[in-house]
Amino acid sequence: MIVAAGLIMLLLLLLFGMPVAFALGVAGVVGLYLKGGLAMVLGVLNTTPISGTSSYELITVPMFMLMAEFIIVSRIADELFDSAKVWLGRTPAGLAISTALAGAGFGAISGSSTASAATLSGTSIPAMIRYKYDPRLASGVVAISGTLAMLIPPSIAIVLYGLIAQVSISKLLIAGIIPGLLVTLVIILTVLVLAAINPSHAPAGSSYTMREKLASLRVVGPMLALIMLVTGCIYLGIATPTEAASLGAFGAMVIAMIRRRLTWATLWQALFSASRTTCMIILIIICAQIFGYYFTLTGFTQGLVSYVGGLDVSRWVIFLLIILIYLALGCIMDQIAILFLTVPVVLPVVTALGFDPIWFGIIIIITAEVGLVTPPVGLNVFVVSAYSKIPVKDIFIGVTPHVIAHMFVILILAMFPALVTWLPSTVLQ
Repeated sequence: MIVAAGLIMLLLLLLFGMPVAFALGVAGVVGLYLKGGLAMVLGVLNTTPISGTSSYELITVPMFMLMAEFIIVSRIADELFDSAKVWLGRTPAGLAISTALAGAGFGAISGSSTASAATLSGTSIPAMIRYKYDPRLASGVVAISGTLAMLIPPSIAIVLYGLIAQVSISKLLIAGIIPGLLVTLVIILTVLVLAAINPSHAPAGSSYTMREKLASLRVVGPMLALIMLVTGCIYLGIATPTEAASLGAFGAMVIAMIRRRLTWATLWQALFSASRTTCMIILIIICAQIFGYYFTLTGFTQGLVSYVGGLDVSRWVIFLLIILIYLALGCIMDQIAILFLTVPVVLPVVTALGFDPIWFGIIIIITAEVGLVTPPVGLNVFVVSAYSKIPVKDIFIGVTPHVIAHMFVILILAMFPALVTWLPSTVLQ
């Protein structure tokens, strides 16, 4: 009864528009009060802010956020698209493919899906519209390509999952590489299928000389250097994720300085934006832990594990049900909030069924990608609409084929877990 009261209160608070962090905190405090009175509430409130934010690995979050901000300042993402356009623009659907590749490249040096979607909206959509691309196809590929930053390291979502699940962040980040490449390939194949169905929706662009193509590669060098600085150091065991994130933020700042994009104004804006986002995430962490204490003290998680373990059904049926729940939550909630709300409850069930927590983490990150482009929330869709002025409805229609394709990606990764687990098993510690 106490569990039901807390859950109902949380849902009502979210329904009435209260920010996720405060909704979790209020519902947790009320639940703790019903369970153990004022003494229990004060005990949890006295310890949670310190225990929830004292993790050394948490420093990874502001560093990756700062890295993303410096990358935005340097405008390197704009040139990533231009470089891909020079090589592929002459082919049918070449500009859309260039967008997917630029999204993957930006994701590999950013970690922020919203920033990726905003940047791609300002560069690739005008180019595609200029070459008579269908606005739905153009905006759809931008919206879905922006989500690649959630999966390809560095990834804020993966770091947060690692903190919640208490599994190796290094291995999680490396585990995202092959699925990230697979998702990029699937986005490209989806675009090619759409172009084959209706060639007029994705016509060829301009042709370029070999000299222009080679000259366009100058932006690839700094990008590869930054990727190696972060992901390479983690994979080779040279640096921890926290150290690699700090090196990445410093490297991104140096690139912005070399490109003469870093001024006192842009430096302040980068620091302010990274700090604001980090504070939001930390507040969610604290309030989610309060709510988590409430769940733990009521015995809900342990009871759920016992109940699911006693069900006479295949573990894959339960896994499918969990994925459907995540897809439904992704339609109405922020992805970071979903991780903090569900992982402490769902992960014990998943591990009790014999699933690998690293593999499961990558699966739900991909599921969260889908949530970024599905109605009614679909954050990336609204970001793309704001920058491109294309109606939200049209973008949702344009991204639907990619959502369907993502379902096949989840199926492939479920059938072949080694696609996720093999590479992190080779990480040097």
